[in-house]
Amino acid sequence: MQASKDINRLIEIMAALRNPETGCPWDIVQTFETIKPYTIEEAYEVADAIERNDPDDLCDELGDLLLQVVFHARMAEEAGLFSFGDVVEAITRKMIRRHPHVFAVSDAATAEAVKVQWDAIKQEEKAERSEKRQRRGMAEERHDGHLGAVQRSFPALTEAIKLQERAAKVGFDWSEAAPILDKIEEEIGELREALAEDRPEKITDELGDLIFALVNIGRHVGADPEQALRGTNTKFRRRFKYIEKHLDASGETLEGASLERMEALWQAAKRK
Repeated sequence: MQASKDINRLIEIMAALRNPETGCPWDIVQTFETIKPYTIEEAYEVADAIERNDPDDLCDELGDLLLQVVFHARMAEEAGLFSFGDVVEAITRKMIRRHPHVFAVSDAATAEAVKVQWDAIKQEEKAERSEKRQRRGMAEERHDGHLGAVQRSFPALTEAIKLQERAAKVGFDWSEAAPILDKIEEEIGELREALAEDRPEKITDELGDLIFALVNIGRHVGADPEQALRGTNTKFRRRFKYIEKHLDASGETLEGASLERMEALWQAAKRK
């Protein structure tokens, strides 16, 4: 079998890998649940390639992510649920419907108007899905009030942002960033108390409150917390590598260096 730019070749490869008699032993035994972590991981690797501005890696990682879609679609087809073609049809239908200003007639002429229109159409689709579930005799989706639209499966930082944005739509939000700093100071104080009391559960709870408040101020000033933290992670890697490099040049090791020695090199890395 040869490589190809035709998506059908990838679908054929996945079918061959999943063949119960001649396929790959690992691929054959996979399920939606076992593949799910890899799907999430591949999405993060796409984001990493974008942040590193590496087009070659981005092309490769997008292929890996596409494979995940094909993998899930193949397992669904085997179970008689849907096929890859159904996935493509569903997303094309959705994109056409959500862009009436492009494919039909609409008054939405600005980015903000398009967003309002997009949200309205999403609500219509949600109501239609609920009706279909009822017709199929499936249990109705659990309703968690106004915040129920926010997926619990999001990474925690993303979920926090979306919860705050959802609450802000009905006016439950700070009017400016300054009071959030006071809230952060309050949460730090409560975390200090929990640490002093040496209560692990309360420490975890107060730490969560503090992080939630930090996410909130990031949202208010237009600094995405996820990207901010990833930037700090990159900075930490760079500075730690500086420490490691200079210790190695001096014939020292990370394990043998004192905290004071490493801190001095850390400060040198910051100045550099």
